Amino acid sequence: MIQKFEIGDEVAVLDEALSGKVVGVNAAEISIETTDGFLMKFSENELVKVNKSSTLSSFFSSQSLSSVLKEKETPKKRSFVKEKKSRKDEFVLEVDLHIEKLVPSKRGMSNYDILTLQMDTAKRQLDFAIRNRMPKLVFIHGVGEGVLKAELDFLLGRYDGISFQDANYQKYGLGATEVYIKQQVK
Repeated sequence: MIQKFEIGDEVAVLDEALSGKVVGVNAAEISIETTDGFLMKFSENELVKVNKSSTLSSFFSSQSLSSVLKEKETPKKRSFVKEKKSRKDEFVLEVDLHIEKLVPSKRGMSNYDILTLQMDTAKRQLDFAIRNRMPKLVFIHGVGEGVLKAELDFLLGRYDGISFQDANYQKYGLGATEVYIKQQVK
């Protein structure tokens, strides 16, 4: 059904909440002034005439208004009960040992200085986690040549009541170690 639009016709824009009056008709496009006063251009197949007397009621004659409204209704969100967790289970201390995260510039530092700073940071954070009774922490060391990982494994092996393993691959990749601290009941 091809509609002919004329200047002064009341129109509504399909698939948008716009309506207005035709102010210009060109071969390729139709200019309308929206009810908000904006001038916009559309092609003929994007517009529909609105009769002032019926206000689109004839357009919906084949479908009931309630079925159209039901179709446009947003679906209700499903409700589900979340499992309660304590705050300690949620929080995991993540310690990034990359040198860029520890100092503003590594200029002038030897590899020995860098490794010493990384290991001091790891030891300090591990002691902090033990003191504050944190059940788990993750050291992010990166892949590299494995020197930092080997030193970290040696450090962790000297502590009693600690177990460690490679961290979750999906979250951290290959460059992280997960540390579990077994708490002593006092």
